[in-house]
Amino acid sequence: MRKIGKTVATLQILIGCTLLSAMLSPVLAGQGKSVPAKPWMNKALSPDERATLLLKQMTLDDKIQFVHGVPTYSLPGLPGYKRAPGSLEGDGFVPAIPRLGLPALQIIGAGVGVTNLGRRWNGQSTLLPSSLAETATWDTNMAYDFGQVIGKETRNQGFNVQIGGGIDLTREPRNGRNFEYHGEDPLLAGKILGRELKAIQDQHLIADIKHYAVNDQDTGRGIVNAVLDKRSLRESDLLAFEIAIKESNAGVVMCAYNRVNGDYSCENDYLLNQVLKKDWGFKGWVMSDWGATHSTVKAAQNGLDQEMPAGIYFADQLKTAIQKGELPASRLDEMVHRILRTEFAFGVVDDPPVIKPIDVAAGRAAAQRVEEQAIVLLRNSGILPLKKSQYREIAVIGSYADSGVLSGGGSAQVTPVGGNAVPAGVYPPGLFGFLLVPVYAPSSPLTAIRIKAPDTLVDYDPGGDIAAAVNLAKVSDVAIVFAHQWTHEGADLTTLALPDHQDELITQVAAANPHTIVVLETGGAAFMPWLDKVQAVLETWYPGAGGGEAIANVLFGDVNPSGKLPITFPASEADFPHPVIAKPAGATTGPSDLALNPESGIFDANYTEGLKVGYKWYDAENKVPLFPFGFGLSYTTFSYSNLNVTHANGLQVAFALKNSGTRAGAEVAQVYLGLPAAANEPPKRLVAWQKVALRPGESRHIILNVEKRMISIFDVNKEAWQVMTGEYKVYVGSSSRDLPLAKTLNISFGPQKGLP
Repeated sequence: MRKIGKTVATLQILIGCTLLSAMLSPVLAGQGKSVPAKPWMNKALSPDERATLLLKQMTLDDKIQFVHGVPTYSLPGLPGYKRAPGSLEGDGFVPAIPRLGLPALQIIGAGVGVTNLGRRWNGQSTLLPSSLAETATWDTNMAYDFGQVIGKETRNQGFNVQIGGGIDLTREPRNGRNFEYHGEDPLLAGKILGRELKAIQDQHLIADIKHYAVNDQDTGRGIVNAVLDKRSLRESDLLAFEIAIKESNAGVVMCAYNRVNGDYSCENDYLLNQVLKKDWGFKGWVMSDWGATHSTVKAAQNGLDQEMPAGIYFADQLKTAIQKGELPASRLDEMVHRILRTEFAFGVVDDPPVIKPIDVAAGRAAAQRVEEQAIVLLRNSGILPLKKSQYREIAVIGSYADSGVLSGGGSAQVTPVGGNAVPAGVYPPGLFGFLLVPVYAPSSPLTAIRIKAPDTLVDYDPGGDIAAAVNLAKVSDVAIVFAHQWTHEGADLTTLALPDHQDELITQVAAANPHTIVVLETGGAAFMPWLDKVQAVLETWYPGAGGGEAIANVLFGDVNPSGKLPITFPASEADFPHPVIAKPAGATTGPSDLALNPESGIFDANYTEGLKVGYKWYDAENKVPLFPFGFGLSYTTFSYSNLNVTHANGLQVAFALKNSGTRAGAEVAQVYLGLPAAANEPPKRLVAWQKVALRPGESRHIILNVEKRMISIFDVNKEAWQVMTGEYKVYVGSSSRDLPLAKTLNISFGPQKGLP
């Protein structure tokens, strides 16, 4: 294998978007104490003032050192890599400058928990539910709890920069990384991730948001050009980033592998300079995805501040460009200033992490709470909740339910506390073969179900032999089939149909036992040709630590399901905006795509649907989804009434919500808005929501304020957001397709000044 640095293509083979993780040792222990007090160490000064003072003391070499990573990995078969002194062998590393009191940047992936792809000695961490599950809670408090676990465990393992906040919208439902992201709606995704990232940074860490932007498929990700008109960019994909960044004040934005409208994301002036830094006022720094840097002067001029994971373009080449005057020294100063002020702003210098054991019990409890709120009840013909002492025998079938619950793969993979519950055996060949093996968190649904029903015989069948599973189902009172769909970085799905003959398994079990329940563990939407043959369906996503217990609690009614879909479940591929996934000629949808030379074979992914992302596509095209965005059942019922809408500086929507059933439960009340016809928008957009817990018979008066940005459209000619005068339609209800309250009003907002 050629040494890293010879070509970008080789770098992508070796690394990939965070496809490596490794392990760093404490940053020069005690270094801060040995450095005399300096003016920039005065905590009374602002982060910008401190960064300015410190920058004046840095040499050119100091500055160059700070804008690129140093390889940290020491994995077998990776030539040329040695463990960098002071590193903890994480995903990335920037060495300390002891004489200035600057700690190293110890960088680790932590989208759904702290990763351990480099096999660090203390690498086991809390495996949280998938990001899509987090979003299915529709609960910003749950998102904050999610982020707290990540932040605390990141600190406890010695890291100070977290790179895991994925928010690319679900334009391509087969994307292998959708489980790492936050769904199809920019407001929902932005608010949920924003709270998560704020919780992380509240732990005195720097949090990252990625992959900026339109990184919506993994097929050919290093050579794909995402083509999307500017208005659609601003109102959908970029709006999700904008909301999350402003909610969290995220310190790092990671630019993506792909091109956007012709330019690489990491050297895209429009994305980085015009939108992110100028329009949004972003004060943090832009970090490249691993191997996503393609130039020196162009990348630096167009907004990239730091190359990762090594200095191919931003080390000697950048120094030479500065010395020759090809790039102004002031631009390098700005790059370094952004990094320094972010370190000061979030306490990385003043409150460095201290390595200590993670709180296993607290992490698992938080993961279980999130999962209990994330589970979506998609179908229930009355069989749920199960009665704890009513059944003679329950059959549990399939998907290693006797051992654990599934997680998503790739650079987001967490080594769960207790290890993989399903031994992997021999890894596939290749340097990163261990990334291509499913990992199950050791939380057995079978065990949890047995605890819930101690007087019932609960038998298990692996499901591989359909005839054997059917025989067990025949003699059981209830059959619970666990079905899975594993997704991971490096490959996209070819279909949303369940793999491994599971559709046939479910169909035959349901034919043998009319009381069949299906529990799905998936990275996104799945087709369900057997839907009308089963009595209940639970979507549990990737459930994380404590997932088995969470599933059992919902099945038996100790937890009333309140999750809602953050994505649309399509009925068939014919309903997709793009029935065939975009890919280069002759390419497959696997890790080999990473090896394609980024200077050849470039192909376009034309997102011709534009503004019509997810449910907006189904509404505009009059397509009936299998399950709509925002959908989710409960063991109780809710009713809506008394809608009132007022408008002044935005919209205020008031209505009554009542728990009209016999169980306590929580409802996600959703507000959608239809804009004036002249706006040329999809029929409606989500503009507000609130998750409300109610006792049986309890009513509550709900008032939701709609932010002006959510009423606006982006005027490309004026490069500004505008609120149109005209007829607006306000809808309120329980999903994008169940909206019992509606009101039409004519609004004239007047001249728009200072639109947020």
